[in-house]
Amino acid sequence: MSKARLVITALFVEGQKPAEVARRYGVHRAWVYKLKKRYEIEGEAAFEPRSRRPASSPRATPQATIDLVLGLRKDLADQGLDAGADTIGWHLTHHHATTLSRATINRILVRHGTVTPDPSKRPKSSYIRFQADQPNECWQSDFTHYRLATGVDVEILTWLDDHSRMALHVSAHTRITAPIVLTAFRVTTGQHGYPASTLTDNGMVYTTRFSGGRGGRTSLEHELRRYNIVQKNSRPNHPTTCGKVERFQQTMKKWLRAQPVQPQTISALQALLDQFRDTYNQHRPHRSLPHRATPATAYAARPKATPSADRSGDTHDRVRTDRIDGSGVVTLRVNGHLHHIGIGRTHARTHVLLLVHDLNVRIIDAATGELLRELIIDPTRDYQPTGAPKGPTRPRK
Repeated sequence: MSKARLVITALFVEGQKPAEVARRYGVHRAWVYKLKKRYEIEGEAAFEPRSRRPASSPRATPQATIDLVLGLRKDLADQGLDAGADTIGWHLTHHHATTLSRATINRILVRHGTVTPDPSKRPKSSYIRFQADQPNECWQSDFTHYRLATGVDVEILTWLDDHSRMALHVSAHTRITAPIVLTAFRVTTGQHGYPASTLTDNGMVYTTRFSGGRGGRTSLEHELRRYNIVQKNSRPNHPTTCGKVERFQQTMKKWLRAQPVQPQTISALQALLDQFRDTYNQHRPHRSLPHRATPATAYAARPKATPSADRSGDTHDRVRTDRIDGSGVVTLRVNGHLHHIGIGRTHARTHVLLLVHDLNVRIIDAATGELLRELIIDPTRDYQPTGAPKGPTRPRK
């Protein structure tokens, strides 16, 4: 039995006076009088626990501000943009002359059921975070799949600046190939200069380091070595290494899904991607950047890094086995392109070894060890002629 019920029993059943009850139970006499009055007015409800919340809270967030926070949350979410507490706080400060702490905004969102806490999520503090110190110090690239409204699957290629998170290039294609990656890289460098390094996963359009030596380097790998750009690739099964571009793709897809009209063609998708890229770079505050700056602001705030590595000694060696075809030609892929090397019809159907050192190629008879030809590949020509003098031409009749 609660002490309040004992006090009431002593007052109304036993007929004791308030002073006597106070001494008997060791409570203040004022509390006894207060409880007695409450019981006379409310009856049994007087024994229910009472809230200790003050009748008024002068420092409470005004209802108009709460409505503004909830309105911003809905507007940003409807647009497919980030609608977290940090982003809402940025909009309140820059567009509504109102300042609220992140904790206050988050409490408002949780209290009104717009955020569902997920304690199973890995805390951000557990991640090892890295960021390039300068723009163009490192570019990340990746491509992702997207399904058009017609059900056709296409792919979207991205080049992202690691320091500023600026989307340097975003384009849609039927299928991403090594030539498309190289073309996009050249277009991007023509607009923003050459980066000091690149970071990608181990897709075959980026690198052939896990291809078992077949095919040589990709066209992008040759381009990076040509301009002394350091090429970095993530470890297998470690997607968080390229986490910035992965997170960008999630943001991009979320924005695309929020559009009222879904694209039915690649050109329509590209128009939406151009619109998103402008919004993302120029208008959307990025919560990972200081002072919630936009990527374009962060990209322009510091001097650009340039390639400085010496990759002259970074050679590529491989050994290939092949057979000369009936016309006396063997084929070798260099710089992402097939080159046909003339050996001569006298060696047709011969099994050979190709010893490749960058553009230097030695072709050896696999059975006898005889050197059949040694040459330096001319990348501008598909066919590498033997150089032997041609036979006499037939006289015209």
